[in-house]
Amino acid sequence: MMKRTFLPTFAAVALLLLAPVGVRAAGTADGESPKLEEVLEGLILKSSPLPPMEGFASYYAKRFEGRRTTSGHRYHPDKLTAAHESLPLGTVVRVVNPATNQEVHVTITDRCARKAFHFIDLSRAAAKKIGLWGKGRIKVVIIPLLQEKLEKPT
Repeated sequence: MMKRTFLPTFAAVALLLLAPVGVRAAGTADGESPKLEEVLEGLILKSSPLPPMEGFASYYAKRFEGRRTTSGHRYHPDKLTAAHESLPLGTVVRVVNPATNQEVHVTITDRCARKAFHFIDLSRAAAKKIGLWGKGRIKVVIIPLLQEKLEKPT
């Protein structure tokens, strides 16, 4: 008899990640239950073939608004997007500001210049969410989560 294993689909994982923050998973040894989001995110991170990276983040200049990105989409400063030198286009990335523990999930839609260190260029909305807006450049942790297929630009 073959043993079955449960592999959640990305749709199921996405629905569970959107569950209310108060939802908790049952049964840990220390008496405290981890948040369901943390458990699922841990599973996603384990399945990602790309490791977390420490690097620097900056944000797009105002002059890029409306220009086409490498993916063919137009840059909109209010969308949660980013540029990275090597991550596949369509990859969802968690960017964490370790100084404040603020984080944001962005989709890679563009390329930026190669640097000697890991570097990500964030949209204005993403920069504001992690406390980067107005600072120019900060140190961040870049954690690739999922790779999505980008829709064709309109």
